[in-house]
Amino acid sequence: MPVDPQIQALLDAGRHLPRTESLPVAEARAMYEARTAAYAPPARVARVEERMIPGPAGAPLRLRVYTPEGPGERDGEGDGEGPFPLLVFFHGSGFVLCSLDTHDGTCRNLCAGAGCVVASVDYRLAPEHRFPAAPEDCLAATRWCAAQAAELGADPARVVIGGDSAGGNLAAVTALRLRDEGRPAVLGQMLLYPVTDWHTPGWPSYAENAEGYGLGRATMEWFWGHYLADPAREAAHPHAAPIRAESLAKLPPALVTTAEYDPLRDEGEAYAEALRKAGVTVACTRWLGLNHGFYSWTGKVDHATAAMREATGWLREVFAGRPPSWETRHR
Repeated sequence: MPVDPQIQALLDAGRHLPRTESLPVAEARAMYEARTAAYAPPARVARVEERMIPGPAGAPLRLRVYTPEGPGERDGEGDGEGPFPLLVFFHGSGFVLCSLDTHDGTCRNLCAGAGCVVASVDYRLAPEHRFPAAPEDCLAATRWCAAQAAELGADPARVVIGGDSAGGNLAAVTALRLRDEGRPAVLGQMLLYPVTDWHTPGWPSYAENAEGYGLGRATMEWFWGHYLADPAREAAHPHAAPIRAESLAKLPPALVTTAEYDPLRDEGEAYAEALRKAGVTVACTRWLGLNHGFYSWTGKVDHATAAMREATGWLREVFAGRPPSWETRHR
């Protein structure tokens, strides 16, 4: 279908901006941070706090922890009820850009919509910290959050990991590592337009959506160029490209969402199908007319708002022990 008119208006409004891959990293980061001013106000949560936790490289990691309103707080009658389920979230970044701030609204919407604590992880970015720094941080943060769930007002028996774009890659990789390396058990993996493979040769959607829809092929090549120090050795590593894993069996249930006008569309859907063939419970949705990054436009783009409702509904079902499954559907 054609590009959603609300998305097209946003694309048109951004035509004057320089291409990400044409900028030094510091300037690209500043440009992405500035975009948050255009996002819609997010849902209300009970509180937000930041914590420093031990990191795998000796330096601490920062978390931003969102706590939902409980029934009492929503009714104006007192404190909320816990413990809540827990989502450990890894923000999108291309492994290079973005921050807890760029994804603050997304985390608030997930927290309120799913009624869960969200722990957003400030993992190390490339090129200052190349692969495997980010997956090491995400694994360490997941383990810490599960072990200290009670301290966060969360239930250690109801933990899901998730992320968008590069964060979806990191969630998929963390699920693989938890399966292979042990602890903790998680109930699900929420993969929102995830990076699952190396850009070369690239899936058909890399050619179909190479430019003109926001994220393009050249930008993905720029991201990967900063992330991997030795592509010849690392590009096929399953902790960089999870679709290259020898087996996807015995992984937790997954939600995989893709966008029609996204170079990552096909690799995300291929990963969903590979999970399904390995016996994993999978729900996969392609959002028609939308482009990469659409969850950031919740409250401003109607179909992005519907996609956020789907994601939070999936979380609620998984936390309740009822992971839904559906073949790749177009919405």
